[in-house]
Amino acid sequence: MRTDAVTDFSRFAALRAAARADSPEAVRQAAQQFEALLLQQMLKSMRAARLGDDVLGGEQTEFYREMADAQLAQHLSAGKGLGIADLLVRQLTRGSTPDAAESAGRVSPPTTAATPAPVSAPRAGSEAETQRNSRLADFVADVLPHAEKAAAELGIPAKVLVAQAALETGWGRHAIRRADGSPALNFFGIKADQRWQGEGTEHMTKEYVDGQMRSERARFRAYGSVGQAFADYVHFLKSQPRYREALQHGGDPQRFVGGLQKAGYATDPQYAQKILRIAEGPALQRALAAVAKTRTQAV
Repeated sequence: MRTDAVTDFSRFAALRAAARADSPEAVRQAAQQFEALLLQQMLKSMRAARLGDDVLGGEQTEFYREMADAQLAQHLSAGKGLGIADLLVRQLTRGSTPDAAESAGRVSPPTTAATPAPVSAPRAGSEAETQRNSRLADFVADVLPHAEKAAAELGIPAKVLVAQAALETGWGRHAIRRADGSPALNFFGIKADQRWQGEGTEHMTKEYVDGQMRSERARFRAYGSVGQAFADYVHFLKSQPRYREALQHGGDPQRFVGGLQKAGYATDPQYAQKILRIAEGPALQRALAAVAKTRTQAV
């Protein structure tokens, strides 16, 4: 079975020519293109169910992943496909001559597996997105009260600290844990150096050295509560002179996170931009809205 590459746009020129000639084959080709688009949207919805940023991801990775999904959708829709194209052909050729319907490709009654596909598949993606939004809202609900208190001391919007905690922990999914598996409640990736007198735990982390990312094991601080973790973050910044410029932000989140990166808080060259993207992104906005609604209902 031959499948055209998604980057080969000449197939659309051929499809236009067939449509102008009123070719029945154009109906089937158009139906298959529609099925491919639907499949691509289903794949996109399923990928949206993951939490947080992909550690190895980025804009280029996302671009090539979408291209691969488009090619997969094109391949699946070729030939028999899922039956969606057949249903469209039947609808579009209803009232046409029998010869026209036959030349467009013999349409057999859809199987029971194919019939519900256009209904059930989008619903599955919607349910996965709903579950993801719920998990993100749960994470925000856990940290927001403590983020608000810490943000008031630092003079910045609370959502910036929530975004930083989300980035550091993958919205809680990749949080640092103690040796016994219990959460260390370290939301800001603060390491346990010689100045730290509290509990610590070892954890694999990713650092950038000379522009290259590598994995290494390091010792991180562990806390007894979420509130203690946020309070220690504030103390950590205020007690070190190198963060003085970051704290002189004038209420500007960009100056704050930019100052953190400039002072060497993290080795990721995109650290500040990632925090800002999460802070202004739709995922956090939806989660904050859900928490605000819950708070209102509780009053």
